[in-house]
Amino acid sequence: MAALPASAVLLGELPGTALAAAPPSGSATRYTIVPFLNSNDGTVNVYQSDDATDFRLVKASAYTPPSNRIRDASVFKHTDGYYYITYTTHTWQDVSTTIGFARSSDRVNWTFLYDYTVPIANLSRAWAPEWFVDSDGSVYVIVSCSLTSDEWIFTPYLLKATNSALTAWSSPVALSGIGANHIDTFIVRIGSTYHAFTKNETTKYIEYGTASSPAGPYTISRTGDWAGWGSYREGPALVQLDNGAWRLFFDGYGDGNYYYSDSYDTFATWSAPTALPAISGTARHFTVIKETVSGGPALAKNVTRSFQSANYTTRYWQTQSSLLNLPVVTSSSTSAEKTASTFTVVAGLADASGCSFRDSSGNYLRHWDFRGRFDANDGTSTFAKDATFIARTGTATGSIRFESYNYPGYYLRHYNYQLRVERSDGTALFRQDSSFTPVTAWA
Repeated sequence: MAALPASAVLLGELPGTALAAAPPSGSATRYTIVPFLNSNDGTVNVYQSDDATDFRLVKASAYTPPSNRIRDASVFKHTDGYYYITYTTHTWQDVSTTIGFARSSDRVNWTFLYDYTVPIANLSRAWAPEWFVDSDGSVYVIVSCSLTSDEWIFTPYLLKATNSALTAWSSPVALSGIGANHIDTFIVRIGSTYHAFTKNETTKYIEYGTASSPAGPYTISRTGDWAGWGSYREGPALVQLDNGAWRLFFDGYGDGNYYYSDSYDTFATWSAPTALPAISGTARHFTVIKETVSGGPALAKNVTRSFQSANYTTRYWQTQSSLLNLPVVTSSSTSAEKTASTFTVVAGLADASGCSFRDSSGNYLRHWDFRGRFDANDGTSTFAKDATFIARTGTATGSIRFESYNYPGYYLRHYNYQLRVERSDGTALFRQDSSFTPVTAWA
């Protein structure tokens, strides 16, 4: 999928800013991560996903620095059109006073730029640099630093780029209010408030604080296991999903998994942490770029269609006693069966860029107890969200996967020829079972 012109790319690609909306027809959301590997801190892979859940490998060993190591890579897209990563340059046992920089024109093939010595007296380690781009376009790196007097007590510092080439930086400024023994600080700005997520190295919990300027002072208001994520978590990174929720990714280094958790109320409450499929146990400490790109599925609205299973091509969506099933439909099927297998695609009830489906009686497809069923629209926001789906590219040419709007990462998929909304497990079989091709309506 090719990137759209710069004027059409969502600001969500920049750390600290994001817009939320389902991608328009013919476009797709693309999330990119560039993690180092649990088995190798000398290289990074590139993965991408259209739903921030099912990440698939784009290129293995996409970047290996000319010397030293690469850990904790943070990535963003700059206004010059290039993608940049900054990273920790040494393994955790070694003294490490530099952070590395590389760039790419395509997210896949990377070129080393330089190692930057962080100018702090008696510096022992400079770790986990994280990009932050403010709403005025200012580019920052937040880096966790320790001194030779106590090499394992880290304090977050802010570096501001003083040129557009990202080769000159301001003097480091400690983030006020977060204090010593915090690492992996990640910041987003919403309105006039800066929100910081940071790991407390003493307790091993991710904490949360706010400030009115990027350097602080921050007020840490959530400590301990306040969000239910557990301990021995690090590397928090945020991105806003298409439905407006904020997703926090973090490295569960204590148990070898990589997790995500979602918030719909600006970080007050969070969903139970869920291990990312496919890449848990492989990927370590990453941040995320979100973009809108061309080449996504195109599904016309206000048109009747039938929907054919991509991997059981004689079977089609059909409403049976208000439930959505997947029976065999042929030219010999009855008129009633053909009518029950015909649906009108309309603009999503909760998001017009998404889609909703109406049967011949005027009822809408929605999930109820994770089962696909048709009900009359009751006008509530819950119903609208239950009945809205985001079109994602399917496995077969022309096929589409339909992601639940209010359960990100859950898809309509067939199981025992019934249609359910289930969480993606990252397997090829799941992607096939959740792929359907819109075809000429049976009735």
